[in-house]
Parts: sequence; C-alpha cells; structure tokens
Amino acid sequence: MRIAAVSDIHGNLPALEAVVKDIRRRGADLIVNLGDSLSGPLLPLETAQYLMAQDWPQLAGNHERQILDEGARTAADEFAFRQLGAGEIAWIASLRDRMALSAEVLLCHGTPTSDCDYLLETVERSGVRLASTEEISARLGGTKSRVLLCGHTHFPRSARAQGMLIVNPGSVGLPAFDDDYCHPHVIETGSPDARYALLEEVAGAWSAELITVPYPYRQMAELARSRGMKDWAYSLDSGYARIDQRY
Repeated sequence: MRIAAVSDIHGNLPALEAVVKDIRRRGADLIVNLGDSLSGPLLPLETAQYLMAQDWPQLAGNHERQILDEGARTAADEFAFRQLGAGEIAWIASLRDRMALSAEVLLCHGTPTSDCDYLLETVERSGVRLASTEEISARLGGTKSRVLLCGHTHFPRSARAQGMLIVNPGSVGLPAFDDDYCHPHVIETGSPDARYALLEEVAGAWSAELITVPYPYRQMAELARSRGMKDWAYSLDSGYARIDQRY
C-alpha cells in the first residue's frame, strides 16, 4: 500500500500540478489531501475546480473553516472567498475535519482534536521548537491508529509516538509563513519548493519519505506581489518568512 499525502496547497495550482506529476511518476495507490487548500492570493478558484474533479479523500483545514465564516477570515481567506462560486463554497462545506482511512490510518489537519494546534511542534515566546514525545502524546489523547497524517504547520517531519508513525508532508504551496497563534512566530523551510510525503506499507511495517519537488515558483511569487501581498511573495520566492527591502 502506497499513500501520497498533500497538504496546505493554499491555491498554488502550479505547485500542486508538479507534485501530482511526481506522484504519478513514483506511483501511489491513493492520494489524500489534508486541507488548507485554497486560502491565499494565488489561484483559489482554479485550485478548487482541480480538487473537486479528483476522487481523493480530502479534509477541511482551519482556512476552509475561516473561508466559510465571515468573522474569522484573514485577508488571504477573504481573497479566496471572493473568487469562489456557490459550487466551490458548497464543496468546502462538505469537507470533514478528520477522517479514518482504515483502522490503521487516520487523517487530520492539525491534531485529532484541533485544526489550529500544532502536533509535532510547540510554539513558545522564544519561537518554535520540536515537540517532545510527551507533548505529542498529550495532543494525541486517546487516538489509536498505526499511522497519523497531519498538516497545518507547513513543516515536513515524521515522528513516532505511542507506537504510531506520524507524518506531516509539509506544504505544497506555501513554504514559509508568520503567525501569532499562541505567540508570534515563523515557520520556514528555506527553499521555495513544493512538498509532499509518500508512505508505504511493506510486510505490515509503514515507512515514510518526505519529498521536495521544484516548480515555477517565481510566477506565483509575482502573482502574489501583483495582488499586494508582499509577505506571500517573499515566502514563495525564498522559503523564508521575512520581507527585505527588495519587496
């Protein structure tokens, strides 16, 4: 069994297309989408239409919830909302926030109980650090599965806790961002490439590969810049979350 996991596309259709092309080259029995698919100043409508045409298991992330809630929308959510039609909004509303593929594999966006909390990282006043096994276990609660796939942080990582393989594929479409949830912090991967994960079960044992895929990122950076979102442009162009004077 081979599962390709994508997450945090954020309307970046060229990045998604590059990832799907790579998945097809390598081979997978199933592609799953862990949410935060559309929010941002890029191509939310086109990305929604692409995803709606797939038969993948797909989740809602916190940004799908925020797109549907006028009072919770960020500027990126608002841009996406204004691009979408009734069909795309209905599709978003139909998505679940977690899903069991089987007794062995669970999908969620953030943690099994929250679409906003980080599972494998901890935010402190000093910044972001790797979560301890004790913190991860507390966030898992009573979750029982052999494999858990999560997204949200945009940072690719795999870990084991409670006998479970936990995999965050990273972000397809946004390699860095800043946020003030819990405390102000940044997530940075240091490259503009698209990310996904490929999981495989062989003889009852699961393994995971975190994969980096190049795509024409400068086009998306320029699109974000043309729409007045300089922070997105810088992140897309560099993989870092800070703006310098060029932007």
